[in-house]
Amino acid sequence: MLRLAGLRASAGLAAAARAPAAPRPPGLRLRLLCAATMERPAAGEINSHECESVLSKDKVSGELEASTVDSLTDMPFATVDIQDDCEITDVPQTNSKRSKENEGIKHEHRKKRKKPSKDYQPNYFLSVPIINKKITAGIKVLQNTILQQDKRLAKAMVGDGSFHITLLVMQLLNEDEVNTGTDALLELKPFIEEILQGRHLTLPFQGVDTFRSQVGFVKLADGDHVNTLTEIAETAQRIFQEKGILAGESRSFKPHLTFMKLSKAPVLRKQGVKKIEPELYEQFINHRFGEEILYRVDLCSMLKKKQSNGYYHCEASIVVGEKDRGEPEDAELVRLSKRLVENAVLKAVQQYLEETQNKKQLGEGNSTKAEEANQNGKGSDNNRK
Repeated sequence: MLRLAGLRASAGLAAAARAPAAPRPPGLRLRLLCAATMERPAAGEINSHECESVLSKDKVSGELEASTVDSLTDMPFATVDIQDDCEITDVPQTNSKRSKENEGIKHEHRKKRKKPSKDYQPNYFLSVPIINKKITAGIKVLQNTILQQDKRLAKAMVGDGSFHITLLVMQLLNEDEVNTGTDALLELKPFIEEILQGRHLTLPFQGVDTFRSQVGFVKLADGDHVNTLTEIAETAQRIFQEKGILAGESRSFKPHLTFMKLSKAPVLRKQGVKKIEPELYEQFINHRFGEEILYRVDLCSMLKKKQSNGYYHCEASIVVGEKDRGEPEDAELVRLSKRLVENAVLKAVQQYLEETQNKKQLGEGNSTKAEEANQNGKGSDNNRK
């Protein structure tokens, strides 16, 4: 009976050997060998104790492999196709495909972001002009103080009439795009009015700072006005972008009033001037320069020739705030004045015509009386004869 069972087992093993099968791991071969040996102890080359040891080690190894895969799939890179020298391929292939697709999508997004940034060269901007004489005079004093310490920086100073706050930069490549930008600026006006809600937007300037020691600027003091101005800038960016205009910057909006830039004078670097030293403006760090009221926003060109007053070439402007609402009243006064003048002129002309007409009538009346007198005189003479 035992011999018959052994023959059947041998036949089964032979059939399994003839059948095509995937390569078996060494542990599986060892388990089969142990099973056969334990079934036929006399023919075995490994005793039962060694087999039990091998099986227990194989079990522990399997548990370690399973726990390793579980821990890897909990990591952020769980969707990556995990395959190493240990042949750990239990991660589903669909995850690896999805990972490659995601990587492809991310790569496309990166390419799309890089392409505009490579070709994007702003040449226009929205400007809030600074015209308060107290502020501009304070900046001139600041510039002169710096020049007294280093005259080489004269070419780095921003000229008179150019002081402003930049709300938004953009790229306008032709006349059509400039016209589109003008339309966008006009559309921006009611949104600004809605944000202001009939109030003045006062912009107080206090203190001096630099951007990476390369650009010197007067700081806008902290307060709610910064949030309001930021909201206006963000609204402007949205409106211009909806018009298809490349507008905005990658960095966040930080309103400031520039008074000097080393990039205006590249020769300074050759002369050893590589940064704006804090000692140059230290006495103005907390200086109060004054307040500006937002009343106008201009669409300006960075490249076209500046105006005679030093301000940038302006394509279009909008007037906002209470001053704007006062303008119709002023215009109405002008119209009334014109009407008064016209009425006065009309009255004067009419009076002149009436007087002229009266004079004519008087003249005609006198001539008639003279003729009658002459006729009467002739009649009396005839009577005497």
